[in-house]
Amino acid sequence: MVALELIKAAQSGDRDALIALLREIESHVYRTAYYILGNEQDALDASQEALIRIYRKIDSYEEKALFKTWVQRIVTNICIDKFRKTKPTVSIEEHEMVFATGLLVEEEVLAAYVAKDIHDAIDKLPPHHRTVVVLRYLQDFSYNEIAESLDLPINTVKSYLFRARQQLQSLLQDYQKGGVRG
Repeated sequence: MVALELIKAAQSGDRDALIALLREIESHVYRTAYYILGNEQDALDASQEALIRIYRKIDSYEEKALFKTWVQRIVTNICIDKFRKTKPTVSIEEHEMVFATGLLVEEEVLAAYVAKDIHDAIDKLPPHHRTVVVLRYLQDFSYNEIAESLDLPINTVKSYLFRARQQLQSLLQDYQKGGVRG
């Protein structure tokens, strides 16, 4: 079954289709939540809340929007609500970093520092900038999909991304000078 068939079956009350649909999207939901919130526990909480909300509101999904943008809107709104309630903690776990095969130990260590610095820089962005960066560069959403997911004008999305890139450039300026932060 393709996703559209799963959606229609889930909307018609097919419990197995709904479970299959939720399983298909759960890793994307978690990834978005993790990169927006910055830590595993908050991401797990937000993911669970998003999946429950999707489960309860699957009947309200209309094909006017892409399913993935509808899902991202739900998880993003939940993450933004969590930001309003508490300030997130910044953490990254090195065991989650993926290294290209064949790297020397020194290169792996350097890659770990670079990855951590990039994640730390993204975590320092304001929530609305972090969200558009996550959707654009980690979830590979188009500008239109981001605008639709966040219910923002496309020019606002472009502005947020522009400002976020400026902030990241400033936060990661040591790399432009050839150095590694540590």
